[in-house]
Amino acid sequence: MCGIVGYVGGRPALEVVVEGLARLEYRGYDSAGVAVLADGTLATAKRAGKLVNLRDALAEEPPPAGTIGMGHTRWATHGPPNDRNAHPHVDCTGTVAVIHNGIIENFSALRGELEEAGHKLGSDTDTEAVAHLLEDELKGGGDLAAAMRRVCGRLEGAFTLVAMHTGDPDLVVGARRNSPLVVGVGDGENFLASDVSAFIEHTRDAIELGQDQVVELRPGGVTVTDFEGRPAEVTEYHVDWDVSAAEKGGYDYFMLKEIAEQPRAVADTLLGRIGADGRLTLDEMRMSDRELREVDKIIIVACGTSYHAGLIAKYAIEHWAGLPCEVELASEFRYRDAILSPTTLVIAISQSGETMDALMAVRHAREQKAKLLGICNVNGSTLPRECDGVLYTHAGPEIAVASTKAFLTQLVAVYLIALYIAQVRGTKWGDEVFAMVQLLERMPEKVEKVLETMEPVRELARSLAGERCVLFLGRHVGFPVALEGALKLKELAYMHAEGFAAGELKHGPIALIEPGLPVVVVVPPRARAVLHDKIVSNIQEIRARGARTIVIAEEGDASVEPYADTLIGVPAVPTLLQPLVTTVPLQVFACELATAKGHDVDQPRNLAKSVTVE
Repeated sequence: MCGIVGYVGGRPALEVVVEGLARLEYRGYDSAGVAVLADGTLATAKRAGKLVNLRDALAEEPPPAGTIGMGHTRWATHGPPNDRNAHPHVDCTGTVAVIHNGIIENFSALRGELEEAGHKLGSDTDTEAVAHLLEDELKGGGDLAAAMRRVCGRLEGAFTLVAMHTGDPDLVVGARRNSPLVVGVGDGENFLASDVSAFIEHTRDAIELGQDQVVELRPGGVTVTDFEGRPAEVTEYHVDWDVSAAEKGGYDYFMLKEIAEQPRAVADTLLGRIGADGRLTLDEMRMSDRELREVDKIIIVACGTSYHAGLIAKYAIEHWAGLPCEVELASEFRYRDAILSPTTLVIAISQSGETMDALMAVRHAREQKAKLLGICNVNGSTLPRECDGVLYTHAGPEIAVASTKAFLTQLVAVYLIALYIAQVRGTKWGDEVFAMVQLLERMPEKVEKVLETMEPVRELARSLAGERCVLFLGRHVGFPVALEGALKLKELAYMHAEGFAAGELKHGPIALIEPGLPVVVVVPPRARAVLHDKIVSNIQEIRARGARTIVIAEEGDASVEPYADTLIGVPAVPTLLQPLVTTVPLQVFACELATAKGHDVDQPRNLAKSVTVE
């Protein structure tokens, strides 16, 4: 996911922009570039690879000092990651520069039209076409914002665009459709960025931009219009975390810091959920109790780690609320004939609120008249604005690409939603809901206890750094945990890893078992005797065939000890809440194993924090 920074004000723009790009490195990128406007001249610099390559180029050949500029970190879509395709892109005259996040789907036709008209395009990107379209619009005068509005009217796809023009020396213009862009409001200076972390050092006052809007940034103010040029209503908000929250805080990696922050993140997500009347309340539930009582089916849409949270939600919703629940990969949802109606509730889960697959699934559900509820960590992002209600997780900024604290807070969110629906529908008494929330409120200390006992897990991970494959098994809510454990190992250690439902073992996966193969098994609580005993039998089956068994079980579970080559104890908790404690060792395991292999766990290869294109 590309990173975007724009600045107008009184400071040296280059310094502000490069610092902002550094704070966006977590998003994943393969090249970086900047543009600065000074004394009527537009200067650009861009380099493939890490930001340090751009810094070296700027040190060797500094651009003119200016107080208006923009920068970009690119995640390649059209054209390979090299200097030529890095952003910014300029027009034929060198007076317009553009940076872009997203995909312009009709760029091929636009490029052909431009080349036929005599334009010389120097890259393989879809972005460069916009610079030349703006060039045509600005011939003979005119202002950049109006030109941007006209160009946006010709574009198809998902995009955030930011542009500068030598004819408007104190103006940065941005536009968004289906891709994130936020404004930072300062004193005599203003900022644009993909993420507030880019400008949080300078201001915590922000404006969320809506769909199909154009913003004009000048030192003295911000103007927002729609693509037709009409003034647009905007929502201002204050960011309640500071720059220190986006720094490593003494840890070697952001991921380590974020794993350690999970007890606080879980506690923060639970704050203020019980009202003065003793009933459970949610953030922005813009659906009435009557509407929720009419719901006869729930569909959860999500991607990646959030999808695993959705799988766990299914167990909680069906158990507590008594409603049928389906869980769908958001990327597949709108490409089949899903059965939706006004009595269907679609719950979309996205850490960033900008995951394109999730947003398109939500828009498809909206067209089918379904009700929409979002779970999101980022206030002001697109997903909450497009849903009928939202429950915000309060994980704070998650910088590492692989999700940890966002996942645990999503679990808390889905538990709260399941309990809320149960409360509204009357499938749980008020005191039952209150008692379960109290149990949730004790989970941060349970997670903290797990974190305090992780050194043996780290030692185990280091000992397995030479392995080529690890399998994960689980039952009930332990199955999605197994999937999540496997995903983390794939993301971070670049190893073959698979998660299976343990009951499926003899239906095929047992053929993979061979002497020495590490197999992680998530054991249900002893209170679920049938499930517990069945998975103990699974452990015996794989151990008999030579597997190295790594068993995660509640403390004091003596029945698994004879069959565990490595036993990892977690606090005893109710079955549905067990993923909050069993997931943590798998996060630590993957992080440590990847580190032992010498990988950058914050920025795994080929991955970005948010997937904002389909």
